[in-house]
Amino acid sequence: MTAITITLPDGSQRELEEGATVADLALDIGKGLAKAAIIAEVNGVEVDLVTPLADGSQVSIITSETDQGLETIRHSTAHILAQAVLELYPGATFAIGPPIENGFYYDFDIPDGVAIKEEELEKIEQKMREIIQADQAFVRGETTVEQALKIFSDHPYKCEIIESADKSEVDDSETISFYQNGDGFVDLCRGPHVPSTGKVAHFKLMSVAGAYWRGDEKRQMLQRIYGTAWATKSQLKEHLHRLEEAAKRDHRKLANELNLLSFPSELGGGLAVWHPKGSSIRKLMEDYSRQRHEDGDYKFVYTPHLANSELFKTSGHLDFYAEGMYPPMEMDNGEYYPKPMNCPMHCLIYRAGTKSYRDLPLRLFELGTVYRYERAGTLHGLMRIRGFTQDDAHIFTTEEGLSNEISNLLTFVMSVLTAFGFNEFSFNLSTRNPEKSVGSDEIWDNATKALIEALEREGLSYNVKEGDAAFYGPKIDIDVADAIGRSWQLSTIQLDFNLPDRFNLRYIDSTGERKRPVMIHRALMGSIERFFGVLIEHYAGAFPVWLAPVQVSVLPVAEEHETYAEQVERSLRDKGFRVELERASNSLGKRIRDVKSQKIPYVLVVGNDDIEPHTVGVNPRGGDVERGVPLDEFIQSLDDEVRSQQ
Repeated sequence: MTAITITLPDGSQRELEEGATVADLALDIGKGLAKAAIIAEVNGVEVDLVTPLADGSQVSIITSETDQGLETIRHSTAHILAQAVLELYPGATFAIGPPIENGFYYDFDIPDGVAIKEEELEKIEQKMREIIQADQAFVRGETTVEQALKIFSDHPYKCEIIESADKSEVDDSETISFYQNGDGFVDLCRGPHVPSTGKVAHFKLMSVAGAYWRGDEKRQMLQRIYGTAWATKSQLKEHLHRLEEAAKRDHRKLANELNLLSFPSELGGGLAVWHPKGSSIRKLMEDYSRQRHEDGDYKFVYTPHLANSELFKTSGHLDFYAEGMYPPMEMDNGEYYPKPMNCPMHCLIYRAGTKSYRDLPLRLFELGTVYRYERAGTLHGLMRIRGFTQDDAHIFTTEEGLSNEISNLLTFVMSVLTAFGFNEFSFNLSTRNPEKSVGSDEIWDNATKALIEALEREGLSYNVKEGDAAFYGPKIDIDVADAIGRSWQLSTIQLDFNLPDRFNLRYIDSTGERKRPVMIHRALMGSIERFFGVLIEHYAGAFPVWLAPVQVSVLPVAEEHETYAEQVERSLRDKGFRVELERASNSLGKRIRDVKSQKIPYVLVVGNDDIEPHTVGVNPRGGDVERGVPLDEFIQSLDDEVRSQQ
């Protein structure tokens, strides 16, 4: 029989018999790989293990230890979920079920208004385990559009996908691909899948939520079941533990418990009011940001909250961003919009007066409040909100000075984020999409090169997201890891070739020639609101001393000790500390529990033994109680701690 030659990722080659499949190749390499194999990548295309190989193919075997393998497991688990729901709920139909970060979901439409309840998830899980136990093979098939519409005639959402020929949901060819397993269960799918349902073992259904079909609130409301799936039992257990910890840290819950802010229904969705304690932290955040920007030679500016539509026509926002803007207000001299971004107004500030190359870089900074329309279903506490304040900077520089300015920005951003307790960073470089970009090849190449040079000069490793840049320039996104390992995208350094041209921004170079500056958008915290939400979850509400809204709570043992407690409070307040006095209206034990629940860094208890020597009993958050500490010594220690954290 004729042999075929296959090339592996390391460049080595294997000879197999003609007609051999990917699974045969895996077994030829080793029994361990054959058992671990999930799918394969053949000539850059992901395929099932049963796929026959052609001579000369380049093949990479994908296992569950890789991101690709894990995504496939989750995709296959979503199919098993759909199969289970259709078996358990007669007449049910299904829509889409993709893998997502850490899991998967599937959308269903159940007849007669039947709502799947959270307590029913266990029943669905049991049915899924029966399907997994049966070890049903995932069998790929291909057919015509006409035949596919017949196969899915009882499932209107699938038919809509077929008729729309959405290539993100079906195979990118003239045929329609599907997968079948068990007694006739068929799902529309590009694939690939694990070889059989038995390859899925470690999963859990998490929740049920409503989801509009196609994300359109004018379409049918479907029931979305979320789940998580992992390659090993230990990975699943670890993930569920992280979720439990994340639930304890939910900023919406803690903001309410700690009296930081609230979302009154009278305001409408996506709008918050800040209570005194939350406002105290916000002021500290903003004051720190202002001081760092002042030290960094930024010029402070202020801009209005709304503007004439002509501004947003010039900037292009009405062409490219209208769906994210609030409707206009008709006024005596035209239409006015609440601003969705600060950058157009900063361009106007730059344009006011002639600029020389000696004036650059010009760094403009504003804590500017913007308003963006977010669909009600996407709102999420402070993480997704309709009115928020950006620590927004726009830097105008020359092309020659771009690389150095980016280096300075990277150092500046990391130092500020470190001050707030973040120490693990990751960097993502988004590059040009040739089909959706403005500007010449040369300027894109030079700009991307400047970003890369800056990252490498600072010794920072980075991931490249090919074609992921905005149409007006490449960017660097900076993510941080929080206390429980979650990644948050916070800071962005975005180059812009578009707005300087739209606003005709120029400077005079050393030869007297008028040139266009490069504009850099830089949001460090992203928004004050979202950053605050991340901080709450990072610290689980137990803010470091310098940020804590109340740094010290003073508790007299009994009513006769209140006069001395007032002296202690006054001494602390005179030194600039944020302190509260809890009078002896309840038992000492209850008062200690109450203030501890507010996550106050230090509780000072004073009684008979403290009055004459002028001492305090120090009960630190998460530490051991120390009695008889001289008050002056405690104040100095507290001052040192605050200074060391800033």
